Amino acid sequence: PAASPAAAAGCWATPPTMTSGYMQWDTAPQMVIDPAKVYTATVATNRGDIVIQLNAAAAPATVNNFVCLARAGYYDVTIFHRIIQGFMIQGGDPTGTGTGGPGYQFNDELPQGETPYLRGTIAMANSGPNTNGSQFFIVHQDQPVEFPKNYSIFGQVTSGIEVLDTLTTVPVADIGRGEVSSPQVTVGIKTITIAEQ
Repeated sequence: PAASPAAAAGCWATPPTMTSGYMQWDTAPQMVIDPAKVYTATVATNRGDIVIQLNAAAAPATVNNFVCLARAGYYDVTIFHRIIQGFMIQGGDPTGTGTGGPGYQFNDELPQGETPYLRGTIAMANSGPNTNGSQFFIVHQDQPVEFPKNYSIFGQVTSGIEVLDTLTTVPVADIGRGEVSSPQVTVGIKTITIAEQ
């Protein structure tokens, strides 16, 4: 997608470079959100809209990153590349491979409490400690208390949970390492728009 520098004003000191058609930055965005405000993300998918209230008070850097990427158009016309019914749907990689990201990583803001990964929770996907980039997942069903608290939670679905249910029912195939999670039909994100109050 084309960059939207006006919408993402202040997020980065320098414009993104384009690598294989995807926006890349050298550093995580500067803090531009106000953690005291309420931010809402509307994820428009090809199956309907999912509305998420972002928790800037609990995860300010994570919400700031998501807001900046969304405003830059980074998530526009991407897919949910990993879907596991009863667990989650994962997106945020413009390459659609599960290996893509924005060119930088930033630190975790890990959750507290016994059962944080509840139905409708949105959290950052990662490949280890402090490797957050652009990929995120939305929890389909409550996860057990022993589920590792290794993923930064930054919001909760407030509307469109039935869309999440629909997305998790698409046919999936083995991705080659014993995990049946590769969607066999396109499950797409059209846009993610941010509102603040």
